[in-house]
Amino acid sequence: GGQQQRVAIARALAMDPKIMLFDEPTSALDPEMIKEVLDVMIELAEEDVTMIVVTHEMGFAKEVADRCILFDEGELVEQNTPEAFFTNPKHKRTKLFLEQIL
Repeated sequence: GGQQQRVAIARALAMDPKIMLFDEPTSALDPEMIKEVLDVMIELAEEDVTMIVVTHEMGFAKEVADRCILFDEGELVEQNTPEAFFTNPKHKRTKLFLEQIL
């Protein structure tokens, strides 16, 4: 669970990567473990580690991201700052997504 995710993050950091890629890092975790993994990722963001994160954790994305991007069926739909993305989405598809997930 969360311990395995933290170990995987530590292993990846040992290679001193320029960019960390995360594909739904919390999707297989129990709810109580999600916060632990997100806290590690918040620490990385505070240390200016560049991350590309695929997530449905919208609170995390809103708090930590510099840019939010929505893809739908392999196509880029919208990209914006977190504030604009969440408060004033430009595209109908983005609005629908946010209505369903928030």
